[in-house]
Formats: sequence, structure tokens, C-alpha cells
Amino acid sequence: MVRVYRTKRGVSKLDLSQLRPGPEAELIRTIVASNLDLQATSPLSSSQGFPVVGTDESGKGDYFGPLVGAAVWVDEALARTLTAAGVADSKLLSDARNLAVSDEIMRICSGQAVVIEIGPAKYNDLYERFTAEGKNLNILLGWVHAKAIEEILARAHCSVVVADQFADESVIIGKLQERGQQVKLIQTPHGERNIAVAAASILARARFLRRLGQLSDEYGFDLPKGISSQVVHVARSLVAQHGPEILRHVAKLHFRTTAAAMA
Repeated sequence: MVRVYRTKRGVSKLDLSQLRPGPEAELIRTIVASNLDLQATSPLSSSQGFPVVGTDESGKGDYFGPLVGAAVWVDEALARTLTAAGVADSKLLSDARNLAVSDEIMRICSGQAVVIEIGPAKYNDLYERFTAEGKNLNILLGWVHAKAIEEILARAHCSVVVADQFADESVIIGKLQERGQQVKLIQTPHGERNIAVAAASILARARFLRRLGQLSDEYGFDLPKGISSQVVHVARSLVAQHGPEILRHVAKLHFRTTAAAMA
């Protein structure tokens, strides 16, 4: 399965994370990327110049598992090294490749990369609090991005941050200004074409995959990614074995899947 996100301007984003590993999957990635010209901009090119901080998140569309944000500081030398290491949009990589390349990124960008994880229980607490205050999911996403950016800027100077477009930029800027950070934020479709954003996307996805695996081991169920009938089936099995309170510790409760699991 390949998810294609469209806007009035055309294709805005691809999600190839559901492809099963194998030569067919790699062929599909190559065909899709080349035909949609998603890699038209070299990851080394940066109209913002270097250094730049890239940020991305993973898990917001997955019922099970945490929400993870990541930020990476990249200068021109690091950009070349990351490109040689195979850094690309995480959605164009298999799970195994994401995990392997994430280790390379952490080695290459030692001290210049940050991963922020919000486990399911904490995520549900924050979501309920934000909802009670009249805020939506974008505020929570902005908080995760801002926290990662803030930690990076405490280690290295940079005045430009690039993020994949998900909301009004004021969501992140507002959070940063609360902490006294002044940066130029650029949100753009296909943000992963920037090498720093691509690196952040891999770090976030790899942490999500590892934590999902740990939760699966802890509760004795193979927790699937995404949202599907299989996800509903597993959620129902979890409730039957552990009671409804288990979902708070493994899933994002505001998804409609919760109601289906409890039916």
C-alpha cells in the first residue's frame, strides 16, 4: 500500500512505510519517486544556506506507539557525509534501512541530533489537557518540534530551521518564543528533500519503530503500524486480555480505532 497525499497544487507527500521489504518494494520506491519527481531537489542544495536545523516527526498517523520528534543540525560538510551514508526521506526507506541509517546519523551527527519521544500515556495526558484548553493536535505537534529545536539550539548556533509543512508556522514559532528563541522557520511541502529534515525524519521513524517493538514485546502482541482492520483486531484482543485501560499505555486514544476496539 502506498499513501499519496494531494493538495490543490498536486502531490504533497508520499507514505511508503507500509510496503513489505523486498525487491518489489525497492522497485516501487524507485518508480514512484522518479515519476513524481520528489527528489528533484538535491538534498545538498539549500536555498537557506548552511548551517540549518531540520525537524520532523513520526507516529502521528499510527494508532499504536509513541509520537516522536527529532531535530538535526547540519552544516555543508555534514550534509555531504549524510548524503554519502544514504540519508533520504524515511518514507522512501524500508524499516530495516531506517534503523540502520539512524545509527549512522547518530554517529555522524554526534551531539548535533536530538530525539524527543512522547509515550502513549503521556501523549494521551497532553492531548486531553490541550483539548480541554481548546487546542488541537497541531499544538501538540508544534510542542514536539519546538522542544527538539530548543535542545539543538542550546548546543549549536543556527538561525534557520526547516520543517515539513503540517500547520501554521506560528504553532512552532509561538512555542519557541515562549522560551526566548528567535529563529527563521521555513515550513515547506516535501521538507525531507532538505538533508537535515531527511535525517530528522529517519531518527524519528527509527525511534518510533524501536519503541513499538518494545511495546509489542512487553504486552505480548505484535502491534501493527498505521490504521487498519488489523490494528482494530489487535486493539480488541488487548482489551479482551488486559481490560480497556491497557489502550492508554499503548495507543493514541483520540483515534476512532478506540471506539471500534471497545465496541
